Amino acid sequence: MSLDMIKIIFFDIDGTLIDINSRKISEKTLETLIRLKERNILLCLSTGRAPLTVPHFEGWEPDVFLTFNGSYCYNRQQIIYKNPISTEDAKIIVKNAASINRRVSAATPDKLAANGKDKDLVDYFSLAKLDVNVSSEFDEMIEKDEVYQIMCGGSEEEYPALLRDTKNAKIAAWWDRAVDIIPADSGKGVGIEKVLAHYGLKKEDALAFGDGNNDIDMLQAVGIGVAMANGSDALKAVADDICGHAAQDGVYHYCVEHGLIAEIR
Repeated sequence: MSLDMIKIIFFDIDGTLIDINSRKISEKTLETLIRLKERNILLCLSTGRAPLTVPHFEGWEPDVFLTFNGSYCYNRQQIIYKNPISTEDAKIIVKNAASINRRVSAATPDKLAANGKDKDLVDYFSLAKLDVNVSSEFDEMIEKDEVYQIMCGGSEEEYPALLRDTKNAKIAAWWDRAVDIIPADSGKGVGIEKVLAHYGLKKEDALAFGDGNNDIDMLQAVGIGVAMANGSDALKAVADDICGHAAQDGVYHYCVEHGLIAEIR
């Protein structure tokens, strides 16, 4: 498949556009996004973050946002797809987390509220330069609002306990000390399918870059899926290609090498 035919590109944020250690986007990576947009390629952020916490990149605006690991997708004009966690499952997840001494943060498109915090949850939020907001509104939010994602500290061996007795929930994890919990019938791959259908595009028109296990279905939903050098082994195993490390402008170098943009001098 030729990259000359690419009409839409999906980018994970943390560990892909933003280096986890520096916690910022490099000048070359940002310039890459600007130049790709000048080519009239649709550019989409595909992230586990909430709409409220998606970073703004100076001089560039995405065309589409896939947030909550694909459970809430939108552009500037409309919501393209949404799939919240059922209230019943949300309550069960909160109870399950408490049973293993874990506190959680729940997210709607415009609110983040936690029922407490521990080191893993605090460190997870700090990766995105965020604080855990412990709120008295948490219980009401779980009961009455459309919750799209629940974040919780947790290692892989805790996954079964967190999901016990839920009817439609799954783990979408990209870090080994915390999880995002979303509907089982959602994910970045589902979000991409909805976005492609909205714009009348085919899988073969799409390219994606990611680094975590929550990007596996994203890379499988596009014509060419590219894993970062800093990506997980599981992601690299399903990727069509591998580019450089996020800290070394991997996205930029891949786009130059494949003729999507000219070299930045």
